[in-house]
Amino acid sequence: MAATLNKKQQKVVDELDRRVSMVREFMNDWLLFNQILSAYPAPGVNKAQLENQFLKIKSKLAREHNVLKEALMQDYKIDGNTMQIVAGATNLESIYSQSDIAVTKLQGEWHRSFISINETLGQVEDKKARADAGEKIHLGQPAQGQVATNSGMSDTAKRNMVIAIVAIAGIVGLMIFTPLGKTYMDSFNVLMGR
Repeated sequence: MAATLNKKQQKVVDELDRRVSMVREFMNDWLLFNQILSAYPAPGVNKAQLENQFLKIKSKLAREHNVLKEALMQDYKIDGNTMQIVAGATNLESIYSQSDIAVTKLQGEWHRSFISINETLGQVEDKKARADAGEKIHLGQPAQGQVATNSGMSDTAKRNMVIAIVAIAGIVGLMIFTPLGKTYMDSFNVLMGR
């Protein structure tokens, strides 16, 4: 039986649902990358068409990767070599012009990344299931090495902070650039024994 969720909890569930969808799409594209890669040496394939598809899926993976990394924050556990695999696989012809050992190594690296994508998906799905059941889930902090794009401050808190900074700057300006400020600074220096 599903728990009744308040608006805040429902927002968390909706965000986790979005994250699950993003990881699944990335995983499906990662599978397509391998299918195109594996199809290339087969006899009778349209190699030019595969090269075109390969370029498109590489571009899509590169775009999705950064968005996914920012969205998942600390839940991002995808193997660090994933984008190196994409970047290093310049085109299918150059991949298959290498030795069989190099191709086998690339396939092994692809598989290691595939496992890490699945682990990430499982982690996010578990978090979503717990949130669906009513457990309070915190969406967390940016992934290690990332800069926060949202400070978590409300708009009111941000506005108040800007007002405070402007007020402090105004007071400092008055103290430095007006005769009254000079009087206060002289008094302060006398008290400090300067």
